[in-house]
Formats: sequence, structure tokens, C-alpha cells
Amino acid sequence: MTSKYVYHSNFWFEESEESNPFAARACYCSGYDVYGQVVPKAGWFEYLLLLFKGERSSPAMSVLLEKLAMSLANPGPREASVRAAMNGGVAGTNPGSALMAALAVGSGQYGGAREVAVAMELWQQCGRDLTTWQQRLRKPEQDERADIWAPMEHAPGFDPNGDHTPTPVLSTLELLTSLAPEQGALAWLSQQREELEHSVGYPLAMSGVAGAAFVDLGLNPEQGSMLFLILRLPGAAVHALEQQQMGWKKFPFYGDAIELANDPGANVSMANEGADS
Repeated sequence: MTSKYVYHSNFWFEESEESNPFAARACYCSGYDVYGQVVPKAGWFEYLLLLFKGERSSPAMSVLLEKLAMSLANPGPREASVRAAMNGGVAGTNPGSALMAALAVGSGQYGGAREVAVAMELWQQCGRDLTTWQQRLRKPEQDERADIWAPMEHAPGFDPNGDHTPTPVLSTLELLTSLAPEQGALAWLSQQREELEHSVGYPLAMSGVAGAAFVDLGLNPEQGSMLFLILRLPGAAVHALEQQQMGWKKFPFYGDAIELANDPGANVSMANEGADS
């Protein structure tokens, strides 16, 4: 008897075990036998592109994604999503919670996945037209769902707090450009980077490089946003584990930078002084 409750997927198909309908006997991804063909013969990044795009990628595209993944793997403790995971680790939370903290903070529009998606949307709208880019970067498209995303306060793909392009951003852009199509987004970004930076008044960020790379990989903004979140998790994980081992005594507390507008402790002290008098 066939159940009427069926999950539908355009890229994934399974055959169940005869003895256990809850276990798969064979799995197919866009027609490829995952455990018979893909796992024994393909690489991790070939498989990732097959999952996301539904077609076999070229070796060049797999290498491009691999190098992008290595560049994004650990943004470091200066990055907000990594610090969120570190906070979870030093607090002794479970691994899932630490990674969820990194995902939550890293999904935003300041250096996060949402910013990457907006930058990729601009690629769809501006193409390789420098004048259009300059106009749109000053006024990026705003999400109509105001309850989800507030208006962007800076040009997507650029760092409003920076004065000069960081060395890792420049080296990543140079490497990925050498691996990408000659007439692609990364090549154009490399050529026009200084002009774009001059136009917005601050330097290119890693989110801008990632967005261009995802465009060259043939991904849409939603796919790029998802992959950006996934590829940065290794650094968040290992930093959280490290802080968990080090303990809270070695974790910085920025007490000097915190100012309470309405300090309850001060109010209690004033009340106690009034009672004594």
C-alpha cells in the first residue's frame, strides 16, 4: 500500500529498503547514484555544486568553490558571527547552540549572508555597467518586508568601517579571479575595485568578493546566502571549542566600554542613602 504522504523533490530521489521503509536503499542526486557514483568518484566541492545547481560542474568551478571555501572557513575572532560562537563556547553551551549563535549573527546584512544576497542581486541588475553600479551602491534595493530587514546603511559588499582594503580580501580576490572566467564577475570586480571603492568611500569587503564568486559559480542570491553561512561554520566551531577549553577567565569582558543609561545599581544606592538619612 502506497502512502498518500509523499515528499516531493526535483533533485533528490530515494529507493527504500524492503525491510525498512524509513531507510533508503539507494539515493540519487540529479540522477547520479550518490553512494555508488558520487561518493567514490567525485570531490566534496563537485558534490556541493551538484546539490545546489542540479548539474555536474566543471573541474575549474569545483576548484573555484574550494578556494572560496578555504578563504571563508575561518573569518577569525574579529568577525561577529565567530564571536557569537565563542560566547556560546565559553559559556559552556552545547555545540548546536554555539553554531546556531554563529548562524543567527552571520545571517545579517553587515558582513553577513544577507549582505551577500543583496550584492548578488545587484549583479543581476547592474551587470558590468560601472555607472549603474555606482548609482545603486549609494542606494541599494530595500526589502519590502520591513519587519525582517531594516534599510541597509552601507553599500553591500563593502566595509563602512574601513579605510584600506584588507590584505586577505585583496589576496582572495586575486586568487579567485585567476580561477574564474575571464569575462566573469570576479574579473570585472578586480578591474573596477578602486573605482567602486572611491565611489562609496570605503573598501571592498570579503562579502563582496564572495558575492562575485557565487555569481561566477552560477548560483542565485538565495543559494549564495546559504552557502556563505555554511562555509564560515568551521571557524566558528573551532573557536567555540577552544574558548570552552580555555574558560571564562581568559575571555575578554568589555566592561569599560559599557555605559548603562539607567543603572539599577545606582538607583538602589540612592534609595539606600535616602533611607539612612
